[in-house]
Amino acid sequence: MCGITGFLTLGGFNASAGEGCIDVMTAQLDHRGPDDRGHWVDAREGIAFGHTRLSILDLSPAGHQPMESPSSRYVMVFNGEIYNHLELRERLERLVGFSLPWRGHSDTETLLAGFEKWGIKDMLCQCVGMFALAVWDRQKHDLTLARDRYGEKPLYYGWQGRSLIFASELKSCVVFPGFKYEIDRDALALMMRFGHVPAPYAIYRGMAKLSSGHILTIPQNQGNESVGFSHSQPYWSVNEAMAAGLSNPFVGNDAQAIDELESLLTRAIRQQQLADVPVGAFLSGGVDSSTVVALMQAQSMRPVKTFAIGFAEEEFDEAIHARNVALHLGTDHTELYVKPKTALQIIPKLPEIFDEPFADPSQIPTFLVAQLARQQVTVSLSGDGGDELFGGYNRYQWVQKVEHKLQKLPISTRHWLARTMVGIPVARWDGLNDWLKPVLPSSLKMAHLGDKLHKMANSLEASSPQDLYCGVMSIWKNPSQLVLQSEEPSTLFDKQVSSCREFVDWMMAIDSQTYLQDDMLVKVDRAAMAVGLETRVPMLDHRVAEFAWRLPLSMKIREGKGKWILRQILYRHVPVSLIDRPKQGFSVPIGAWLRGPLRAWAEALLDERRLRVEGYFNVELVRTAWQEHLSGRRHWPLQLWNVLMFQAWLEHMQTKEMSRTHSLQPVSVV
Repeated sequence: MCGITGFLTLGGFNASAGEGCIDVMTAQLDHRGPDDRGHWVDAREGIAFGHTRLSILDLSPAGHQPMESPSSRYVMVFNGEIYNHLELRERLERLVGFSLPWRGHSDTETLLAGFEKWGIKDMLCQCVGMFALAVWDRQKHDLTLARDRYGEKPLYYGWQGRSLIFASELKSCVVFPGFKYEIDRDALALMMRFGHVPAPYAIYRGMAKLSSGHILTIPQNQGNESVGFSHSQPYWSVNEAMAAGLSNPFVGNDAQAIDELESLLTRAIRQQQLADVPVGAFLSGGVDSSTVVALMQAQSMRPVKTFAIGFAEEEFDEAIHARNVALHLGTDHTELYVKPKTALQIIPKLPEIFDEPFADPSQIPTFLVAQLARQQVTVSLSGDGGDELFGGYNRYQWVQKVEHKLQKLPISTRHWLARTMVGIPVARWDGLNDWLKPVLPSSLKMAHLGDKLHKMANSLEASSPQDLYCGVMSIWKNPSQLVLQSEEPSTLFDKQVSSCREFVDWMMAIDSQTYLQDDMLVKVDRAAMAVGLETRVPMLDHRVAEFAWRLPLSMKIREGKGKWILRQILYRHVPVSLIDRPKQGFSVPIGAWLRGPLRAWAEALLDERRLRVEGYFNVELVRTAWQEHLSGRRHWPLQLWNVLMFQAWLEHMQTKEMSRTHSLQPVSVV
């Protein structure tokens, strides 16, 4: 894995200034590529590329970037892996009729040769992999940015005056001379709703994320007014893959479908184990990661290295399940039980690691397991994507059930029920729950009953299934009231997907393009890259995804359980008893920590005077949530974590900005 950065300045720039600027921008990404660093500058054309390298394939200097194509027409910086690049080399050589004079065996070189033969878009359509890249075409004098189908690899870009800048992470962009540190309050409102800033938005005005599966081409002679953020074009999309799959459904029986999916996953995992460095896997003991590890071990002559994190709090501990699966499969397993003190030491590092405000609490154990794995391997496979492709989230079934019941109730009745539920204080609901606990069956016992009923009241107010699901996925329900002077932009939740057969399809498609891309994959990429670990996601091989959309829902959700077909593959390798348990998730006890060891840290960030001076939040809403959480009257861990992660990020960025201002003179590029 690597880091890429660069800029295109209209009208060109001073050569020495450009060299200095790209060197500073590239240095910000050393954690993504600690093995090598390089840059390329053409001052007359106004283009500069920077690259940091984590050597995975072709550890020799032949893999150094930026790299030119054989004819020198294209110059590229590339972050990612093309898993079928050896097949593409064979295809190229068959077309020309002789062996090409390859300099090495890197996938970067394969990509450039393919660009010359087929063009950039057609070559990318043939690739199986994850990537973010930038290509300068010396013949057409234009810059092309592209990102992989599911957005596994990040790519920010935006205009700063007459320069278009881009990078794997914002920390490389903000050191560009004259960068405008203007926080986009509308993007902040989205962050308060979802816990992250969804693509294509970014936390700074003037910056954006390139959407997954998209290409953007910027001619050298066009300014920022003529090439905006809406000009990128898709070469692949989840919605098109879904539509194609539903129009060409799988017609075989259960056994044939299981065989076909296992074959596709086995091929994806075999290709993703291709590396010139040690490879391992994250193992939580759940269906997805256990399936990946089982198929890895089935095609390995020696024990696969697996890694898991455990917590003393039983309700948050998955390590025992991972250990049992590892023992059965015979992997070389390493686990680390994390004490609260160790986890808390990570929190001050989060703003630097995640670069943009990001508030999924599982970012902490994700960083810790990546750190653990990096001690033994350079590449680690994960099971991400299984829930979105095969109906694994419990919320899919819950939303459908609720929606069907809501349709039977008149809107006036729904409003009355919602007012009644909210009218009873949370503490009174919780008191009633405590009083009834001794006589309730275990299936009806639940923690924080009052909070859950108040949230359910919001569901009663939903005007459509899409509105209901957006509410389920929202952390702050009305973020525009929380973030001052903000107005929420539209997101994919506001758009219809016409090709769905059932609403579950819509939820899976939306999650694949939002929660998976903007939360799960961001979390894994930033946490792993912070320690120089490459992560790979076999479930997101697009051939697996396209096959998944051909399957009937009954092969995904059956008898009240999601991921039915994945379970059948796994049961061929692991006993049912090791896997068949309620879905647990991968998180930490943030609510308890905020009342305990994190209280002083949180109080400083949520200080009333500080919030008023900074001017981003409705102080009364934040302070009320904080006091209610501390007293135990309400349970607001995720809502408060959202605010705290922005506050910590803001403090970190202000400190860095002041340090740069006082220690270095600005470098003029133009």
